[in-house]
Amino acid sequence: MDNKETDFSRMIREHKSTIYTVCYMFSNDKQEVDDLFQEVLIKLWQGYDSFQGKSDLRTWIYRVSLNACISIDRKKKRRKAQPLLEGIDLFDKNDADNRQTDLLHERIGKLQAFDRAIVLLWLEDMSYDEIAQIVGISVKNVSVKLYRIKEQLKQM
Repeated sequence: MDNKETDFSRMIREHKSTIYTVCYMFSNDKQEVDDLFQEVLIKLWQGYDSFQGKSDLRTWIYRVSLNACISIDRKKKRRKAQPLLEGIDLFDKNDADNRQTDLLHERIGKLQAFDRAIVLLWLEDMSYDEIAQIVGISVKNVSVKLYRIKEQLKQM
């Protein structure tokens, strides 16, 4: 393995949970999350040479991950595919914590893709400055959007 592949593998190992978290926000299905993860890895590999270090590596990974997942989510909504496994519960819903997490995840899933991305970053304890840099909007706009998103979630 050459130096580039070694560096890329190390980067993925260090940021695997970040990438997985982004993918999980766009699907409840483990297989689909794994597919999203794979697509994100492809996008990261394709853009690896062009990363110039002008932003933090974590910021770049979030941006690529979000863009890939949002793009795939939009394509998926256009197709409106029927699930193959109807009536099968893929996650254990008996635990109270899981029910609360599932409820929050369900509500966040009803948001627009861009709003989901902002909530995800906020839940990751990122500052408004970091969120603004990742999604490409102003810090003030992040503040306004988060306020509106929180209100929208309360109404659900």
